[in-house]
Amino acid sequence: MNLNLSGTLNIFKLIARPSLCLPHHTVSTFNDLPIPLNKAFEGHRKADIRAVVLDKDDCFAKPHTNEVHHPYEERFEELKAAYPGRRLLIVSNTAGATSYDRSLALAQELEKATGLPVLSHATKKPGCGSDIMDYFKQYPETGVSHPSQVAVVGDRLATDMMMANMMGSWGFWVKDGVVAPNEKSVLSRLEWRVAAFLAARNCHPQDPRSPFE
Repeated sequence: MNLNLSGTLNIFKLIARPSLCLPHHTVSTFNDLPIPLNKAFEGHRKADIRAVVLDKDDCFAKPHTNEVHHPYEERFEELKAAYPGRRLLIVSNTAGATSYDRSLALAQELEKATGLPVLSHATKKPGCGSDIMDYFKQYPETGVSHPSQVAVVGDRLATDMMMANMMGSWGFWVKDGVVAPNEKSVLSRLEWRVAAFLAARNCHPQDPRSPFE
């Protein structure tokens, strides 16, 4: 079993501040993402999203596979066109996570299958926000100078969305994803209940311009 130490340690932050796991925008599946992502906030919030961090498993691909889920292929290409080159980055807790993918063979396979860069990181989500920002700073052509110019797209509240809020970025939650509800992990199903509970209490996510300390 490969333990996510980052997730375990950051759970205490989540207990103290449950709204850290809330997304700024929710879609059912990858096909429902607005492109460009700024369109999600037109008329009520100002967003300047210049780059996108993309989760893999149960977001645009079936778990343990590298290929884009066939129904999402067209939308995937549209997202690549809207955020070309280094502006679209895959960050996974499997491929590229050196505690799991020690030789980075999985990252290389994923890059070949998608045509996108995959972040190599020692700390798993939600704790690799600094690695993500360091990556974008290496490539000034992305135009990213602040975390609020980054959106995180993923299916997990306690990793993807929490990381977005901790960074001070925008979180886009792919709620239903690829996997059928009865095939979801226990944690994923629990996250749905947590989201509904916090929404009922009128909780709001972190302001993207103010990263959590």
